Amino acid sequence: MKFFVTVDRDEDGMWVAECPAIPGCVSQGSTREEAVESIGEAISLCLEVRAERGLPLTIETRQIEVAL
Repeated sequence: MKFFVTVDRDEDGMWVAECPAIPGCVSQGSTREEAVESIGEAISLCLEVRAERGLPLTIETRQIEVAL
């Protein structure tokens, strides 16, 4: 499966990665690459837990255009 993830720096300089399609699926790393690798592992674990609990694996996400 393929997922979109967000990657951003926090106030402490750590890289934080999040998968918006999976509620609560967040990870971090000291480098961008480490955060991306870590979120891949987190996604697998989150999907496993959600399946065990009978929850939907993902929630709907959409891309919208906003005029500024």
